[in-house]
This record gives sequence, C-alpha cells and structure tokens, in this order.
Amino acid sequence: MDLSKLIMEYKGYYAIVKIDAEDQIFVGEVFGIADSLSFHGTSVEELEEMFHQSVDSYFDACRHFGKEPERWELI
Repeated sequence: MDLSKLIMEYKGYYAIVKIDAEDQIFVGEVFGIADSLSFHGTSVEELEEMFHQSVDSYFDACRHFGKEPERWELI
C-alpha cells in the first residue's frame, strides 16, 4: 500500500496530498479545476485547515471576478 499519497475532500472539491519527507510537510493540490490551488501543512490538522482555506478563498475570488467556480465531475 502506498501511503505517500492521500485524497482529501471539502465541499465537493478533491485534493491529492503528498508527503515531502525532506521538508517534513504535507503538500496538497486541488484537482478537477483549471485554476491552480495548492496548500501545505506540518500536521494533519493544519493541512486540513489550509485545504479548507484554499477552497474558500477560491470561492471568494470567483465571486470577486464574477465567475462560476469550476468543478469537474469525477467518475
């Protein structure tokens, strides 16, 4: 089993998480949208908080620019 990659979900958005062993952090990237959303944390709690902040900030930016947030349907 490969535990170096994990999937997280928040408000219907998904992120893949990798472990950066050299820097001792978790690094996540939201997938299923054309925009780039990435985040990191030194603990699971911090990682989850930063993921939520990234998605919420994405919603705020979409509202600010008058565009609909993207979300690709995952099969």
